Amino acid sequence: MAAVAATIYAVANQKGGVGKTTTAINLAACLAEAGERALVVDLDPQANATSGLGESANGSSTYDLLDGVPLERLAKETSFPRLHLVPSRPELAGAAVELAAHADGESYLREALEGSRDAYSFVFLDCPPSLGPLTVNALSAADRVLVPVQAEYYALEGLSQLVRSVELVRARLNPRLAVAGVLLTMVDGRTRLSAEVAAEVRRHFGELVFKTIVPRSVRLAEAPSFGLPAIVYDRHSAGAEAYWKVAMELVERS
Repeated sequence: MAAVAATIYAVANQKGGVGKTTTAINLAACLAEAGERALVVDLDPQANATSGLGESANGSSTYDLLDGVPLERLAKETSFPRLHLVPSRPELAGAAVELAAHADGESYLREALEGSRDAYSFVFLDCPPSLGPLTVNALSAADRVLVPVQAEYYALEGLSQLVRSVELVRARLNPRLAVAGVLLTMVDGRTRLSAEVAAEVRRHFGELVFKTIVPRSVRLAEAPSFGLPAIVYDRHSAGAEAYWKVAMELVERS
């Protein structure tokens, strides 16, 4: 299953609360447990991926990565073997303003991550819930974009907007960028709305949609408060088992 060089995934959706961070840290944890070297780069000033992996938002961060500090000096070992993290901190919000002021501001992260290609098999960029400069940097740096979509009424509207942004970035900045897949999250099998949204997403995006769906799960919601991926917090929960299946699908698609 080992990759020759890292595949870099931007985990992106401009809507908040769709499971981006949960997806990034759990897929990275699954792949690390399976023997791969995985890296999570927390690009959200809220630093949820950082705390979700049991780390603090103090000290060096993705702000320093964008400022030219080498990746190998910033990627921290977590308490999970083979899983590294470049943490975030609130000051990263200022980087968005600074990046927007530079003519080549969209390419800072791409240059900073070149060193990740040989050090890791999988790199996950946890994007903020917007299509601002930090997300554009992630899309410019990534090989693939992974899109978590909550099974709710406005899901398709946000998804269409993101797909247009991906096409723009591909045309202007990163011709290798492609959609790795659309992942249905927070699916409540008891409601007709979830089933209808899932069917509509599959109708529009076909095989781009992962076969596995991630159910709405109390254990997935609880895990970050303990600083643990769900696959560690309760590996037999429905959410954890779903992310294992998604990780295997991702490997098949890479």
